[in-house]
Amino acid sequence: MVKWKRHLQYQWFLLPILLIYTVFTIFPLLKSVYLSFTNFDGYQKTYDFVGLQNYARIFTDNAIVSGISFTLLFAFASTLVITILAIPLAIVLDRNFYTKNIHRAIFFFPSIPSGLLLAYIWGFILAPISSGVLNDVLHTLFGMKAQPWLSDPVLAKVSTVMVAAWAATGWHAVLYLAFLQSIPKDYYEAASIDGASRLQQIRYITLPLLAPAMTVSVMLLLTGGFKVFEIPFALTRGGPGFETHTITQVIVLRGISETQYGLASAMSVVFFAIVLVIACFQVKLMQRREERIQ
Repeated sequence: MVKWKRHLQYQWFLLPILLIYTVFTIFPLLKSVYLSFTNFDGYQKTYDFVGLQNYARIFTDNAIVSGISFTLLFAFASTLVITILAIPLAIVLDRNFYTKNIHRAIFFFPSIPSGLLLAYIWGFILAPISSGVLNDVLHTLFGMKAQPWLSDPVLAKVSTVMVAAWAATGWHAVLYLAFLQSIPKDYYEAASIDGASRLQQIRYITLPLLAPAMTVSVMLLLTGGFKVFEIPFALTRGGPGFETHTITQVIVLRGISETQYGLASAMSVVFFAIVLVIACFQVKLMQRREERIQ
């Protein structure tokens, strides 16, 4: 009984956090679910219940369908590219050389400025005209014609993913680096004595022991990729057409610009469900991988 009272006493400290979380997260979520079944436009005090009409409109609106498809593509592609680049970069930065701290700071720096600012800078570099920085460099060095980096549907998608990878790879490399430094050096010494090469040490020691870091990194990348807004918006404004529209951009467009709050709420609910399912599946999959390694 005394132990139960002691635990209850500690739980009171969680009450302010629970209250804030309820007011700013749970209540807006429930309100969005309710509004998704109405024709609320943000102005009228009374609004009608329209059932599943807003949900049906989601899959007949080209901008919404393109937004969902590109958001999924961006989230998975950027996660894959960043993970493939960040782990080798972390292994290199973990080595003991004279300027390692400077190099770590250089690679980490792109994650500090606003993504919107970085995207505007890259928009100038990737401008699909002859005076664009990249096109000018390619023309000077190789005589290439101007490439439509941001005006071609495929190149625009690839460019957006690459800019996101450039901005986030250093941050996730530092995350992997922190886990690398916690791996006992005895493992590598024993492997060297047994004749294991550097690649074999990475494959059988480094990568398996980085599983917890990969779980965290992939989770952050996927959730960040799903809610991305500023990089595609600043680079392409969602174009050409709806090719690089993100779901967050479409929600803002339909909800705020066009005052279709019921439709925007339905989109938010559907998108929340998609992200929840994918995130749970990803975490479960990565945890099983960690259990197999242990």
